[in-house]
Amino acid sequence: MSAARSVGRRTAPPRKGGRRRRRQRRRPGPGMLTALVLSVLVLGAAAVMLNRPSATPATTPTTQARVAPPAEQAATAAPAPAPAPADTPPPPPAPTPTPPPAPAAPDPGPAKGAGTFTVAPATAKPVGRGTVRRYRVEVEDGIGIDAPSAAAQVHGILGDKRGWTNDRKNGFQLVADGPYDFTVKIASPATVDRICGASGLDTHGEVNCNVGNQVLVNSKRWNTGSPQFSGPLEEYRALIVNHEVGHRIGHGHEGCPGEGKPAPAMMQQIYGLKGCAPNAWPYSAEGTYLSGPSVP
Repeated sequence: MSAARSVGRRTAPPRKGGRRRRRQRRRPGPGMLTALVLSVLVLGAAAVMLNRPSATPATTPTTQARVAPPAEQAATAAPAPAPAPADTPPPPPAPTPTPPPAPAAPDPGPAKGAGTFTVAPATAKPVGRGTVRRYRVEVEDGIGIDAPSAAAQVHGILGDKRGWTNDRKNGFQLVADGPYDFTVKIASPATVDRICGASGLDTHGEVNCNVGNQVLVNSKRWNTGSPQFSGPLEEYRALIVNHEVGHRIGHGHEGCPGEGKPAPAMMQQIYGLKGCAPNAWPYSAEGTYLSGPSVP
């Protein structure tokens, strides 16, 4: 048992030597000191680098990048040049609107009729006072104008208060038979030329005439009016009747009384208005005779 203890004492390391080894492990060696110095140097360099501005712009936004500088300290930058316009073709021109079609011109009717006439029936009462003149209306066959309708229009024109009955000296009665004072004949241009030409009048297929006891109305004028007369067709028909019947009761031609004034019914308005306004009636609505200077 003492031998065992003796062996144990010999094999166990001396305590003093063990303490020295532990102390030696705790002391930093030269390598550790060198590493420590290098770590301090690296950390110091990193701190310096962090405090210096970076030479390379940040790839991600930073807090400073989002803060705008004060207005008074911000440098005034020149405006960026406008981008050059792209070479684009000019827009196509706007389409020209198509004008509406012009209204169809009135049909003048045939240039030549049958040469025979139909007498219009008469049922209307006389109009006007004083001397009552009996008349009848005849329409050439084959020109497309209805005789009764034409007679009603002529009767209405002669009985209008702006017509010749306004003078209270003349009256008119439409008749179909028996004696009559004159005839209103609506005929084709060829027939008007023939009848008027027999009395030495040249109507050249365009105008009306008054020969003997006949008032010849050119169907072309009855259907289309006159280029010189800007009023309605019905008004021009009234001018035809009033002008030719005016000759029957003793009125001659008259001229324009002045610029802008109504043209007299006895003016040959088909040859121009000479500054007057177109007018179909011998009298105004107020009863004033619309006269002009006498024309030979």
